[in-house]
Amino acid sequence: MSSTSTTSASLTAGVPAAADALAATDRWDGAWTAAIMRPSGAPWFPTWAEQGFEDQSVRQVIRVNTGGSKLRIRLSNAYGGSPLHLTGACVGRTADGAAVRPGTIRTLRFAGLPSAALPARGGIVSDPIAFPTDPRERLTITLYFKGATGPASYHQVSMTTSYRATGDHHQDTSATAFTESVESGFGSWYYLEGVEVADVRPRPDAVVTFGDSITDGFGATVDGDDRWPDALAERLLAAGRSRPVLNAGIGSNKLLTDSACGGDAGVSRFARDVLEQPRIGTAIVLIGINDIQLHDDRMCGADGDDPPVTAERLVAGHRTLIRAAHARGVRTVGATLLPWGGSATWSADGEAIRDEVNEWIRTGGEYDAVADFDRALDPEGTGRLPDGLHMGDHLHPSPAGYRAMAGAIDLDTLK
Repeated sequence: MSSTSTTSASLTAGVPAAADALAATDRWDGAWTAAIMRPSGAPWFPTWAEQGFEDQSVRQVIRVNTGGSKLRIRLSNAYGGSPLHLTGACVGRTADGAAVRPGTIRTLRFAGLPSAALPARGGIVSDPIAFPTDPRERLTITLYFKGATGPASYHQVSMTTSYRATGDHHQDTSATAFTESVESGFGSWYYLEGVEVADVRPRPDAVVTFGDSITDGFGATVDGDDRWPDALAERLLAAGRSRPVLNAGIGSNKLLTDSACGGDAGVSRFARDVLEQPRIGTAIVLIGINDIQLHDDRMCGADGDDPPVTAERLVAGHRTLIRAAHARGVRTVGATLLPWGGSATWSADGEAIRDEVNEWIRTGGEYDAVADFDRALDPEGTGRLPDGLHMGDHLHPSPAGYRAMAGAIDLDTLK
């Protein structure tokens, strides 16, 4: 959800009273989210965000982490300088690739209409529809933009393929028209900020995972949904303790400093991307390694050095997140920073900062609980991720490494 104005279209004037009552009485839970970013991709990571869309259908696949009988979506124009016109939108059950299972497509409406205007620097919520979903089910959401959108608010690294077609194909079940996918091979999501579900059945509050590319899932299997938050959702489901797990990671994100292609600083975006999620109970925080290893924003094509990073500054940033969460009654789990020995950016000074921050997370007593990812992946304390647990760069875990991370979380610490 955007920290800027987010309008619930189903609560605006002109909507039938029955729709108002439906939206007002349902208890909505987050089933999926993506942290939205400004449309400024890294030079080495081509996306469609900077050019935007015109007379194009954008098909995006997501996996919900909780089920319900009703569904609605959230769209964001958080970084748009002018209103955005959405011509049409629908949701269906995912088949193979860009295909949708026949007979499952449902039109999404906004204030009773099939089109909508997203305010500049704001967002919109679709009307609720009856659409039963199960935990870990894959859904396909397609948006059609007739007019030019301009640069698109988006989420850069989705590790999920998105598809594009020329013309209005948002109601197609076939993948035939969707001949384009993002060139980087890692995928991105556009304008799509959240999927929410409602049901008569009570469910536990959500867990939001907050961090950088390691939480975002870089190194996971493209279209495999095997990031560590996915593995945590699977653990909870297998244990009979299913609950929403929402991934608020952003690749290249820093705790203390904004980045042109790595999103707003963690201390700035935490309120929007974590605390404004519906019915959140616990936040798991894993962030800080990019502050240590990336001293500038040149990877994004931007000049200028960051302020010098110290363990004291990073701890102060973590304390800011903890205070904000506790003020909202949200439990916090601090995750230790992973080993990075052998990576191209490793340094002895940076390693000393990581060790000091990790020791504070473990022993400082300020987080409500600790997920010791460092020791889970490197029990011998070598300062390196073992072969097989990283993707090849000694920094980002492999799917096996992500499973080990999820396995290190004590489920009883999640509120």
